[in-house]
Amino acid sequence: MNQQRVPAGGVDPFAVLLDYEQRSLAHESGLPEQLDAPGLWRGVGYRIGSRRLASGFDEVLEVLPMPQVTPVPGAQAWMLGVANIRGDLLPVVDLKQFLEGERTVLHEGQRVLLVRQPGGHVAVTIDEMFGQRSFQEEQQADPERLAEGRYAHFIERAYRVDDMAWGIFSLDRLARTPEFRQAAA
Repeated sequence: MNQQRVPAGGVDPFAVLLDYEQRSLAHESGLPEQLDAPGLWRGVGYRIGSRRLASGFDEVLEVLPMPQVTPVPGAQAWMLGVANIRGDLLPVVDLKQFLEGERTVLHEGQRVLLVRQPGGHVAVTIDEMFGQRSFQEEQQADPERLAEGRYAHFIERAYRVDDMAWGIFSLDRLARTPEFRQAAA
């Protein structure tokens, strides 16, 4: 005697849930950068030092609060140590110190970007998180001072929005750089 009860309003809650499931399964999933929008670039915006940077969604696996870090003896100064992130021991790198030679001032609310690199992931510190950023092709600008010094190897293009320059920073290129991969002092 399994009898389905329909509420007084005449709407079967099971039917509503089934409809949601069917519409959800029919929805084409994809990352925002995969959506068809010619001339539009999307990624994660952040700040290192005085530079506003952005990296593609395909390069940033996750944005996390600063984990508890255990120093590694004999490592480069920019290598903060290792952290247990969901059971995996991952290196944590002070990206500002790697690029500029100046230590990041760690603060409450500090964020790290989880980046894929050959052989595993790495967490890199950032000074400030801005969230998702979208840039139009007509906003493209000269990378100018954003690509000076060590940044030159990682920034190929930039965008200008409301008098703010944003450099597109290649975390993939960073992760493949021999110096970055060699953290031993």
